[in-house]
Amino acid sequence: MGLEAAPRLTAKGGGAAGLRSGAIRESSFSDTHWRSLRFFNAYRIAVAILMLTSIAILGTDTFLGWKDRATFTYTGLLYVVFGLLCLIPAKMRRPDLDWQLSIQITADVTFIVVLMHVSGGVVSGLGLLLLAVLAGAGMISRGRLTLFHAALASIGVLLEHTYQVLADEAAVALYVQAGFLSIGFFATAWVAHVLARYTTESERLAAQREVDLANMAQVNQLVIQDMDAGVLVVDADGRIRSRNAKADALLGPIPAGHIEASLRERAPALAGRIARWKGAAAAETEPLTTLIGGKPVSVRFVPVGRHGNVGAVLFLEDLTRVQAQARQMKLASLGRLTANIAHEIRNPLSAISHATELLQEEGGLDPTGRRLLDIIHDNTQRLDRMVQDVLRLNRRDRAHKEQFPVCDYLRVFAEQFCSIEKIDPAVLEFEFATQAAIFFDRSHLNQVMWNLCRNALRHSRGVRGSIQIRVDSGTQSDRVRLSVIDDGPGVPLEHRAHLFEPFFTTVSTGTGLGLYIAREVCEANGASLEYIESAAGGHFCVDCRRVNPG
Repeated sequence: MGLEAAPRLTAKGGGAAGLRSGAIRESSFSDTHWRSLRFFNAYRIAVAILMLTSIAILGTDTFLGWKDRATFTYTGLLYVVFGLLCLIPAKMRRPDLDWQLSIQITADVTFIVVLMHVSGGVVSGLGLLLLAVLAGAGMISRGRLTLFHAALASIGVLLEHTYQVLADEAAVALYVQAGFLSIGFFATAWVAHVLARYTTESERLAAQREVDLANMAQVNQLVIQDMDAGVLVVDADGRIRSRNAKADALLGPIPAGHIEASLRERAPALAGRIARWKGAAAAETEPLTTLIGGKPVSVRFVPVGRHGNVGAVLFLEDLTRVQAQARQMKLASLGRLTANIAHEIRNPLSAISHATELLQEEGGLDPTGRRLLDIIHDNTQRLDRMVQDVLRLNRRDRAHKEQFPVCDYLRVFAEQFCSIEKIDPAVLEFEFATQAAIFFDRSHLNQVMWNLCRNALRHSRGVRGSIQIRVDSGTQSDRVRLSVIDDGPGVPLEHRAHLFEPFFTTVSTGTGLGLYIAREVCEANGASLEYIESAAGGHFCVDCRRVNPG
């Protein structure tokens, strides 16, 4: 964004020097100068036509040309013709503007002085027309030669009055009026010069500000494009107006030829969340987490206009790396824990469980003693499941991926699940939008689905269609989305941020490791597990890798 140096022309002889001088002078006048000169010519023609019209209509009732109406008429006609002829060089922009303006002002002074002479001299008042001429010339030329033009007008008026005094047609005392008129010429020229100087300075400052704003806009654009967060500008109708490269990476690039794209087409969950955000009584400022393209993304809304009625700016932050780092830290701590105590816990647990079973087999136990033994047995089993879950964490990367049709797998899984959980098969309802095959460790997927469906069954109403299992294409062509949706109350807002944290549970009999292990298992298979916000019920989504049909 540096400044480019202007090319220099080496003058070899007068012709080259003249060419360089002309180029520099040509570049010093903008289109505005030449347009103003054309308007100035139009003003000159209009004034001449107005005076001729007055003569034609009023005749002897006007003071114009009362001394010699023929001369006044011919001079007015020549003035009109001169104005029309001046339009040609003004359009061609040859010769230089200063030369054209000086010639025209000289002609204006000559014509107006002649018209003033045949109308009675200084007392006719036509000399005031030169004030407008000088003011216009000063503004057009940006103050250059204004005092020279004022001197020409003053000399013309004084010479005309001197001629009338010598011809005994005017009084010497009218020199005072001619002098005041000349002073007015110089005052007008000076004011035009000052105003033109301020105008030039303002134009220069405006041009500099325009360059600064353009540079700032370019810097802002570069900063936005290089941001780690995605930036989306969405209008009130949900159309994407602007975006950066990171947003394209999250949503997928908009196809060529599509000037506008709807956010509902690119990210339906995000579009629905914007609608709820706009409809809220008070705009939410806290970021929310949603799933975009199989990736967890934190979204922050900034309204454009009052209450976001114009649109919104969305800042999208990919949480994959952050969550991966957090999980690695937790895994490191959890690994040390499992290495130190897992095996030490299993041995005493086995002894306690075995002793409890032996005591339960003995007869003569009263109801209180049997109930206490049942409590001991149940809790040892719970501790054993927790140890088993913790030990599975160390084997989460041992995935043996295989290809299999996901719909066929789900039908077999549903039979086993309903049989073991002793529920009506109608509780599970399937919706297959695709018959694709996926890459996954079958035992790992079985573990994930068992956890999700058991949680859904626990929180659903348990009636026909309470649990919906959907299979459809993901936002990318190489992905398959497997959703488990229940008709329960859903996950409370305050618990959503902790859903996949180890040992977080809202059930007294749970270990708090089910969803955490399920997500780790999904990642070991190149998939992702996320919770999707919905109007009602819980909605978990497994985004898997699709087997290429080709």
